[in-house]
This record gives sequence, C-alpha cells and structure tokens, in this order.
Amino acid sequence: MNVTDLDNVVVRFSGDSGDGMQLTGTLFSNLSAILGNEISTFPDYPAEIRAPQGTLGGVSGFQVHLGSGKVYTPGDEADVLVAMNPAALKVNAKSVKKTGVIIVDTDSFEAKDLEKAGYTTENPFEELNFSEATQIVPVPLTSLTKASLADFGMDNKAVVRSKNMFALGVVCWLFNRPIDKAIHFLENKFIKKPDLLKANVKVLTDGYNYGNNLHLNISTFRIDKSHDLPKGTYTSINGNKATAWGLIAAAEKAGLKMFLGSYPITPATDIMHELALRKDVGVITVQAEDEISGVCIALGASFAGCLAATSTSGPGLSLKSEAIGLATMAELPLVVIDVQRGGPSTGMPTKTEQTDLLQALYGRSGESPIVVVAASTPADCFYYTYMAGKIALEHITPVILMSDTFLANGTALWRLPKLAEMPEIHPFLAPDSLKGQYNVAKRDEDSQIRYWAIPGMEGFEHRNMGLERDAEKGGISTNPENHRKMVAARAQKIANIEAVIPDVVVEGNADADLLVVGWGSTKGHLLGAIHEMNLKGYKVALVHFNYINPLPKNTAEVLRKYKKVVVCELNSGHFAAFLRSKVEGVHLEQYNKIAGQPFNVKELEEKFTQLLTEK
Repeated sequence: MNVTDLDNVVVRFSGDSGDGMQLTGTLFSNLSAILGNEISTFPDYPAEIRAPQGTLGGVSGFQVHLGSGKVYTPGDEADVLVAMNPAALKVNAKSVKKTGVIIVDTDSFEAKDLEKAGYTTENPFEELNFSEATQIVPVPLTSLTKASLADFGMDNKAVVRSKNMFALGVVCWLFNRPIDKAIHFLENKFIKKPDLLKANVKVLTDGYNYGNNLHLNISTFRIDKSHDLPKGTYTSINGNKATAWGLIAAAEKAGLKMFLGSYPITPATDIMHELALRKDVGVITVQAEDEISGVCIALGASFAGCLAATSTSGPGLSLKSEAIGLATMAELPLVVIDVQRGGPSTGMPTKTEQTDLLQALYGRSGESPIVVVAASTPADCFYYTYMAGKIALEHITPVILMSDTFLANGTALWRLPKLAEMPEIHPFLAPDSLKGQYNVAKRDEDSQIRYWAIPGMEGFEHRNMGLERDAEKGGISTNPENHRKMVAARAQKIANIEAVIPDVVVEGNADADLLVVGWGSTKGHLLGAIHEMNLKGYKVALVHFNYINPLPKNTAEVLRKYKKVVVCELNSGHFAAFLRSKVEGVHLEQYNKIAGQPFNVKELEEKFTQLLTEK
C-alpha cells in the first residue's frame, strides 16, 4: 500500500442534517489538532432542525483543512469528500479536486435516493462529470454498520445513525490517524451513555479495520505535525468557546465577577451554554426572557460592579440598541458580543456575513459613539474578547465585539495562554480622594474617562440614569451648552482610545502594487490569497483591522502609501464607507460578497489579478 506524504489536505464530510456530519468532522479535526496539525474548519448546515431527508436543501457539511505548516482557511476544494447520499454528492461535486477521493455510502444510492436529489440518470458520477482522475471509493456504510451492531439489540434507527462513526473509521485509516485518540473524544462525548459509547467505539474500530484489511485500491495519506509551533499546550477551539473563555479570563484578571445576561439566538447561543457551565470559576449566567431583558440585566450587573456582557446576533443587536445607548449615556462598562449571520430579519440563521458593521457603529439614537472590535480567527476570539473586556473596564464604556457564524462554529488550533501572560486590566475605579465628594459626572480631565463607583463603596453613593447630566454636579440637565459639553466629552473618551490600541501592520509585500484591506473573519482567506499571489510574482500586501472604532492611529498613513487599495468584505461595503468617512483623499476599490458563504482564495486571486492588470 502506497503512503503519500502531504503538506496539507482538505476533507469534507457531507450528508443529511441527521447523519452526524458535524460530530464526525469535529472529532476528526480535534484528533488532527491533538496530533500537532494546524487546522481550520468550516461547518455548513441548514437552518431547519430536520430538513427533508435526502434532499439538496437538507445537506449538512463539515470541512476541515489540516496541514504541517500554516493553515489560513478551511480550503477551497476538497481532496477527500465523504458523501453519505446522492444529495451530498451533488451539492459538493464542484468543490472536489479533479484528483480527489470520494467515499460514498453505496447503500444510499438507490433509485429513490437519486430521484430525491434530482438526478436524471442512473449514474450520478457520469451525470456530474467527474474527472477520470477522481478516485471513487464505494463503501456500503449502512449495511456494514448494521452488521457491526447486530448483537447490540439497538433499534434500526439508532443503528443507522451510527454509520457516521464507520465513515470516520475509514477516514482515520485513510490518513493514518490512530483511533485511540478518537475513542478518547467519544468517551468524553458519551460519558453518561455507556451503551451508546460502546456501540460507537465498535463501529469506529470496524470502519478503521475495514479500510486496513481490505487494502482499498487507493493511496493513504500522511500529514506530518507542524514543527513551527511555539512550545505550549494546544487544543482545537471554536470561536464561541474562545469568546466565552476570553470573558472569563478578563474578569479573573480584573478581579471581578463575570456576568452574562443573554437570550438564545443562532449562532451565538453556545457562548451562553459555555459560560453556564463555568460556575466553578464564579461565572453568573442568566437566560433572560428576551433580548432586551438580557442586555438590561447585564447593564444592571455592570452598575453593581461586575464585568458584564450580553451575547446576540444581528436581530438581537437591533433589539438591544436602546439599552446600549443607555450604557453609552450612563457610561458603564459592558461587552456586547455580536455573532453576525445572514440577514436582514431572520434571514439565513446558519450562514455567515459581515452585514452588522454599520449597525454596530451607528445603530443607536443620538450622538452615541461606541468602541467596536472584531475577531479574525476562531482562536483569536479569545484575545479580542479579552481586549474588549479590558477596554470596557479601563475606559468605562460599552464595547461591541464583532464575530460571525464562520468564526463561531469554525475551529482552529489554539495554544492555551497563561493568565500571567495576558495584559493587566485595571478598572477605572473612583479614587479614595473623591470619597464624600463623588458624583456620577466625575471624570479624569485628560482622558475624559468617568470614574466608576460600585454600590457599597462608602462615600461614593450616587444615582445613574439615561437622562443628560450636569457636567459638574451630575444631576439632570437640559442646558444646551452643558449638553454640547457632555456630547463632546463622551466622544473624546472614545477617540482617546486610539492611543492605547496597536498600529495596523502591513503583511505580505511591503512594496506592493496593490494593498488589500479587510476586517474581522476574512483574514485567513485574504492572507491565503496574497500569499499565493506573491508566490506567482505579483506584489500584493494586506492590512487587516481588528480595531474598527476608533481606528488605529496609523490608518491614514498606511492607506495613502499605496496607489491601489481594495477593501474586501462579506457585505455591500460597510467598512469601505466607514474608511471613506474617516480618511480623506484615498480612493478605495471594493470587492463584496453577500452569499452566506465566506470568500474562497481562488475568487480573491482572480479579483486581485484583475485589479493589477487593468489600467
């Protein structure tokens, strides 16, 4: 049997939304991370709880890109596709490399299955025009799973549901992955269901042995572990879990209680789930009756002295806007996490977009400036959530952290940080010198940051509110000049944060003919594209933004250095419009995609080539 050594490979698991593709893909990616591979994953599934079985609309997929070197994206095309039915094959046909391997469950390719998926012939492989170089691996997954579990006394439905573990076993054999680690993950998954654990382990092992014993007529693959990783403890982590842990770390570093007031909404709910599990470290989680209640109780917790947060997606951010405005007027620390999804309204709840940026920047009444920070990878959701907490507590302001579906559900290799390595957090508490003289309007004259006093601090009794306050005494004021002064003070406080955030860094070719600009979750795809372009002899650079408002202080200087600048976003041009409003004299090209899907590297390369070759 030939073993092919690869630097990286892309595997896509696809089937019905009830076939367990998300679990299978997660286990395989976690296994790869434990073995020292860089990983990037992309779960892609329908919004329906259970779409019609065997139909194109019900196809659920999980793609993982693993490598021995740096992995930027989940990959454009799959080297290996596991298709559990004809619909999964059809949906993913154009996303498989011509020399790829396709593993299919032959038991699911009956005439009725082909009809459901809309095939017009009896041979789906000919109909989809697969290359002769494509290696088709037919495996009767369903019948083999039934044979594997024949002595377990399980009902037919439960048995068939286990075929994803047989497929995982075959893929583990194909990539020379030891299944003992996969079994360990299953033990954690089914710790309270020993019978189910035993069945899944049996099927997984039989799948591995099936590939190994029959010596299927294809090469197996080996991907060496990465040797460039700094020393440390690594795991795979998705964006939602990293976000939750970032909040916990920030509260711990600040010496405060962590409080989340939230309401379930796809795709942000897992943040609340993860924090609800962390009572062991003092986290307080309240599931409110609606989005407005969630942010309001979080604001109350902030007034009471907690690091307070609320999590949501685009529709919930709309509902929270009035209370976020209250946080701006009351000048209280609050972290608002917006995990963006396709919109507007209910839109496409399980698909990714970057279409909430203008809402985050401007979606409140009155002059209501707010800090906006964006994460770029599932792993750095931890860091930027931590920094959102740091900014909120040190500048006594609400901060919106922008994530999205791609980051929330995707996973990446993550080095567990030590809390001692994280930046210090010093909440801007009222000093003892103000004892007995404190009121809610007291602020540092230079930074314009309002001093934060917590109920129970003797000599710092006060009331806070949403009405405009007198700049000196803290009481209600409708004086025009006072209002102008307070609006200016709140705006200046946000603008001054520019001094404490890092400059943006140009990556790629510093002498580039084209500067690519991005923000948030597009970083991996943009980096991958400019890397490929520079290898081909083009001169392309990238500047990627995590701090949106205020912008890094060198933003204008960087943008003005390049003749051609293109802003790439998964929206109609939100960040481009914001940059034009902040930086004068810079012409910005745009490349926008609104399809509920992330960029792919190939389409970006085509756009950048066009910009470089046109006069």
